[in-house]
Amino acid sequence: MELNQHLTPKLKQLRLSGMLATLEARARQAVDGQWTYVEFLERLLEDEVERRAQKQLALRVRRAALTSTKTLDAFDWNFNPTLNRQQVLQLASGDYIRRKHNVLICGPAGVGKSHLAQALAHEACRQGFDVLFVNTHKMLQHLHGGRADGTWERRLASYVRPQVLILDDFGLKPLIDPMPSDLYDVINERYEVGSIVVTSNRAPSEWPELFGNPLLASAGLDRLAHHAETLVITGKSYRAQGQQKGGEQTTGA
Repeated sequence: MELNQHLTPKLKQLRLSGMLATLEARARQAVDGQWTYVEFLERLLEDEVERRAQKQLALRVRRAALTSTKTLDAFDWNFNPTLNRQQVLQLASGDYIRRKHNVLICGPAGVGKSHLAQALAHEACRQGFDVLFVNTHKMLQHLHGGRADGTWERRLASYVRPQVLILDDFGLKPLIDPMPSDLYDVINERYEVGSIVVTSNRAPSEWPELFGNPLLASAGLDRLAHHAETLVITGKSYRAQGQQKGGEQTTGA
């Protein structure tokens, strides 16, 4: 289209090349609908805004290290009907993030804790929040590695910076020195600054013994539990169901 040939270099120079994807369609709509020049421009600008929003969302999801399939839409609400769906949807609204509160998701293995945590992370990304999803043990190993090469503070900052930090599988592996101290530092630095979402197959009452240091446990868990909402999931395991069906993949985590 001749219109594209004239506009392409100018739109690229202005970093508006995304308009080219819908320019021809919008031009036809403008003619058929007898749009005014302002209406035509408004539609093109809406297309560009939407394109940029989707690009930023994809970037946030990638930075958060999320699995694309672990969303609320993909969650099987019928598998564990005792799950408080209203509580989950309220958390998905992101109010806890704006209030800098925490979320503790507890339950036995395979009931969907990690899936729900990632689903909340996807919702947070859609609302423009910066998120990081990480296995707790791997985070602590990463922090420990920073002690050897002098990058500990920079690595700690990477876990403090996101508005939402999701610590998956807390308590699954024992904490060995200096992991309890590093975990305390993460919790302390984020206290009333950013939200933490924790998933664990252990009840919160069991968490103090994981630290091996009563003082660190008391100080860290007090900060973690303050302003925290707890979501307890009970019921059967998705993975166990999958094994019973001959390894068929199901929603879970």
